[in-house]
Amino acid sequence: MTASNPMDGGDTAWVLVCAALVLFMVPGLAFFYAGMVKSRNTLVMIQQNFVALGVVTVVWILIGHSIAFGEDTGAGLFGDLKLFALQNLDEAPRPALHVVVPGIAIPTLAFVAYQMMFAIITPALITGATADRLKIAGWVVILAVWPVVVYAPIAHWLFDPEGWLAVRGAQDWAGGMVVHASAGAAALAILLVVGRRTGWPGTETVPHSVPLTMIGAGILWFGWFGFNAGDGLQANGIAAQALINTHVAAAAGMVIWSIAERFRQGRSTVVGAATGAVAGLATITPCAGYVDTASALLIGAVAGLVCQVALRLKVLFRFDDALDVIAVHFVGGVLGSLLLGLFGKKAINGIGADGLFFGGGFSLLGNQALAVVAVVAFSFVVTLVIAFAADRTVGLRLPADEEFGSDRRRQGMDAYRFAPSFVAGAGLASGAVDEPPLTATRIAAAPSSVQYRLVTVLVRAIDAGALESALREAGARSIVVTEVHAPSTHRDTVVMRDQRSELALAQRLKVEVLVRDTDVERVLDALDSDTIGGHEGYVQQAAEPLSPQARTDEDPVS
Repeated sequence: MTASNPMDGGDTAWVLVCAALVLFMVPGLAFFYAGMVKSRNTLVMIQQNFVALGVVTVVWILIGHSIAFGEDTGAGLFGDLKLFALQNLDEAPRPALHVVVPGIAIPTLAFVAYQMMFAIITPALITGATADRLKIAGWVVILAVWPVVVYAPIAHWLFDPEGWLAVRGAQDWAGGMVVHASAGAAALAILLVVGRRTGWPGTETVPHSVPLTMIGAGILWFGWFGFNAGDGLQANGIAAQALINTHVAAAAGMVIWSIAERFRQGRSTVVGAATGAVAGLATITPCAGYVDTASALLIGAVAGLVCQVALRLKVLFRFDDALDVIAVHFVGGVLGSLLLGLFGKKAINGIGADGLFFGGGFSLLGNQALAVVAVVAFSFVVTLVIAFAADRTVGLRLPADEEFGSDRRRQGMDAYRFAPSFVAGAGLASGAVDEPPLTATRIAAAPSSVQYRLVTVLVRAIDAGALESALREAGARSIVVTEVHAPSTHRDTVVMRDQRSELALAQRLKVEVLVRDTDVERVLDALDSDTIGGHEGYVQQAAEPLSPQARTDEDPVS
């Protein structure tokens, strides 16, 4: 850094990279949520997250940044509008960019870009709570208004040095209150307006794609390094401390959640592990640049336990938070903000304060509690007004008949298109053996005295070799096995995040066996054997004639 070029190139590059990492969290959040909703609602969930990139960017550039980081109007509540559309933005660094150490030397535009990404992802968090029932038109209205009238003022209170809560001594490193607590309170307000899903609490809540959810969780974990480590606006030791604290807390949250899940449910799940990690990440967010590594480890562990217990809140208070935004983000953000009052350590960061456990008394804890109450109350009340107005104008809730599959109606397409294995005359898929398609063996029309029946059964699982051997010995002429979802007399039960769901349609294997009428009982006996297992099924009359070509009983079967 020189007199002719006061900008620090290293710090500038670091902040820009962190801004990109936070932006990358948006598709990560979209995948994380989309994997946990019904497959027929996947595209709508992704759209609700991605549309924030467009809408919030526009309103943040026009007015949001000015309200959050413009010159204070005098009461510490919000900034003026002199920076409308980023006009009058000085090229020289402003010492009051953020609640950070003096001497920050990055372009103001770098700071604008970084904070804009926070404004984008914060309302996107809400979509997990309203999954399967939020209308996109109403959601766009909320996205256009909420960042300006709710998020920006709260950001001014805590992130701007002249904000009234910052002046009182409240601290929020990267958004435990500004991001997670405010989004959680807003989610609760919107839930009161849109109501519960049809059939809740018996609504089936089972991830349709756990791998997609895990990809999203991995992207979130990766992006969170920029979310927390970039908040000091410098590439220095504090950034390194914030980064390691972020990772340690996520790891501790994942481990403790998994252990607690095993004690409570008898198994540890991969979705539970991912949720525990996100809980740890949300909880360390307000503390990352203010606590030491040992404290971060403990904070993450507490998050893994407390946030899992908080899953019961929606049952206790009967609000339908589909993907547990309240338990993970709201409780995590509030918990982390209060724990900072215990574990804050001024030796880690000169602008921080010592918490109760490090000789600071109750001062910081009291300031944190006041800030939590103010942020939660403001976000909840104002969001409730916004949501009510949006519902009365463009509408917030999908029609009930679209809750179980809105992609086709709202997007005109499905997320997944299941094609046949091959089409006659078309090239084989990449990686397939270069052989011509097999031609199915046909069974000819038999003399009128010979009757065939189609035995169709549903089974949970099979040994393919044993199945074929047993059925052929029983007289099967043709065997077809397919995967299906069908009503079942024995319903499967799935537990996800402490919620038990009975599956309306069970995943089964459908076995179709073509057999002579005289051999039906033998086939049924084979399907009831210990080798094959029990079944649920019925016997159908096969259509005749089956083929225009004659054949003898000695011909091979398919």
